[in-house]
Amino acid sequence: MTTKLILTRHGETVWHAEHRYAGSSDIALTDRGLQQAEELAAWAVTHRPDVLVSSTLSRAWNTADAVAKATGLDHWADKGLNEVDFGKGEGLTIAELYEQYPDAAAAFEKAPAQSPMPAGEPGAIAVARALKVLARIILKADGGTALVVGHGTLMRLVVCTLLSIDPNRYRDIFPVVGNCALTTLEFEGDKAALLDFNVPPVA
Repeated sequence: MTTKLILTRHGETVWHAEHRYAGSSDIALTDRGLQQAEELAAWAVTHRPDVLVSSTLSRAWNTADAVAKATGLDHWADKGLNEVDFGKGEGLTIAELYEQYPDAAAAFEKAPAQSPMPAGEPGAIAVARALKVLARIILKADGGTALVVGHGTLMRLVVCTLLSIDPNRYRDIFPVVGNCALTTLEFEGDKAALLDFNVPPVA
């Protein structure tokens, strides 16, 4: 018996255009982000996932809430799915990070799974908490399909880890994650296979 886990990034936020790091910061969706959430909801009406879960941050919760309202699915959230905490990097661009914390910025770009931003969370720690939640979601889906609305950095770190790829290479392997694009993993026991990555939600 196989279970499908569909991971999607929340809709566009107000920090998106400037490429600012939004980890634990609770950043609002733009009008475009709300539209993307509705497009994801239209996809879900057609494809009918069995389980709907999001992070507790409002950008993910509100994206998932559009799906819940369109499908009638119960929607629950878990802080274990929240984005990596970027510490003092929150709200900064990578250029600003290099200006203020050059050594930490270089270490983070070289090994993001091990080297956090100043006062931030190591990527590997974030992956460990997320995997615990995903294991519970897979059990709940029980051979069906779960839709998980989360965050771009954590999603790529998790996918690399599940596929036995060095998570420090997540930006090289998966350079872009579209807002509300779909990444599908299939699980048989504890073995994960990547079926799709970054696919637009077409109803």
